[in-house]
Amino acid sequence: MSRGIDYGNLMHRAMRGLIQDVLTDVVTRGLPGEHHFFITFDTQHPDVEIADWLSDRYPGEMTVVLQHRYDDLEVTDDGFAVTLSFGEAPERLYIPYDAIRTFVDPSVEFGLRFESNEEHDEDDPTPPEDDPDGSDEGEQHHDAEVVRLDSFRKT
Repeated sequence: MSRGIDYGNLMHRAMRGLIQDVLTDVVTRGLPGEHHFFITFDTQHPDVEIADWLSDRYPGEMTVVLQHRYDDLEVTDDGFAVTLSFGEAPERLYIPYDAIRTFVDPSVEFGLRFESNEEHDEDDPTPPEDDPDGSDEGEQHHDAEVVRLDSFRKT
């Protein structure tokens, strides 16, 4: 049986490309107006590069803010690097696009959420939450959806 079009992974790649384009524009022109980003990423992703004390403090995921205090933003085809201040200590981070879980620009109520589903078999149409045996077999799938911004609003 021939395989169908994998729209989920195509959207995943396109949305990560959008993040790359936005960050590349920020490198060239800076952040316009009130734009700023909350970027949540998987600190355990094998290609993430952060200080040991940060991965110890944030063992699953971490959210960084690109707004006023960041330096040396570099964007590549695979990810981005940036120097951020934690307290008064600058730290260099490298975040591959595949490690990003959410990308939010609350100034314009825009957000993306990337979810990884390792339990859903590509040939099985059953959604992962309805999978009766919960096995870990099958390929890794990535789904993307628009993020609800309520959790990022200041109260």
